[in-house]
Amino acid sequence: MADDALFGIHGKALALRSQRMAMLASNIANAATPGFKARDIDFAKALDAATASTGASVDQAADENVEYRVPIQASPDGNTVELSTEQTQFAENAVAYRATLSFLQGRIGTVMQALKGE
Repeated sequence: MADDALFGIHGKALALRSQRMAMLASNIANAATPGFKARDIDFAKALDAATASTGASVDQAADENVEYRVPIQASPDGNTVELSTEQTQFAENAVAYRATLSFLQGRIGTVMQALKGE
């Protein structure tokens, strides 16, 4: 695809980070739901799958690399969400999302300058 040549893996990385952020937000929202199992996307494996020559889409790669989080301290109601862990993972993912977005914005700005002849 043309966007792969222009953006490299960053377009797919941004989409995966967005999906991971939604999953982590769901974990946080369900912290008090009895029996809820915290899930997370193994970002490195999902990105490898999305960029491999097998033709897997970002959605497929994310779905195939979802893992259930194992809690450090078990909850009596079966909920595996540990709020501090989820908040930390969410914050780290948000920083990485912003970094990827900044890179893409810079790339787009460079292309726009080239098109304008600046």
